[in-house]
Amino acid sequence: MASKTRERLLEVAHQLFTSNGVERTTMNDIATASDKGRRTIYTYFKNKREIYEAVIERESDAIVMKLRGIVNSDLEPEEKLRRFLNARFDIVEETIRTSTTSQLLSYLTLDYKRLERIRLLAVAKEQELIKEMIDDGVGKGIFDPLQASLLPEVYQMIFQGIDYCHLRDNFSQLGITPAGIRESVISFVLNTLLLKSTI
Repeated sequence: MASKTRERLLEVAHQLFTSNGVERTTMNDIATASDKGRRTIYTYFKNKREIYEAVIERESDAIVMKLRGIVNSDLEPEEKLRRFLNARFDIVEETIRTSTTSQLLSYLTLDYKRLERIRLLAVAKEQELIKEMIDDGVGKGIFDPLQASLLPEVYQMIFQGIDYCHLRDNFSQLGITPAGIRESVISFVLNTLLLKSTI
């Protein structure tokens, strides 16, 4: 029950932060929208800052949950990396597709700092997952150790650009398609990482 109440408070806070911005959301707003008293909120959180941090953590976890499942699977390193990259493309495409214009505007105008905090925390979690996956492939003699050591930084720059293109919807201006760039990135990364003796 306690866990459900906490999750309900975080879901309500998430919705309010998205629609109103963090600064304009009060503890009273969260209490009213969740049908809970302020005393109940203070049972779980000391203040709005603590709720904010918990919402950030929850949202970043939601972003990387699918990726974590792939890394923890029993797949071979090459297939694991292929699915990981495909899942990362799916995440950004799904986020853009399911976000309404008002939600995107809210993120970009009312609460850019929150969006950036979520993204940075998700990136840190992604980096840990990539390292774990790459180390496994290197340990099994599938991935080139030198190329593998370069992947985490290159990966982040590639996806920062892809995320931006999806947000701006400017693939056609660049003479590429989302499907085409997905195929090119996955092929490039795999061909770069795989030891030549395994190709």
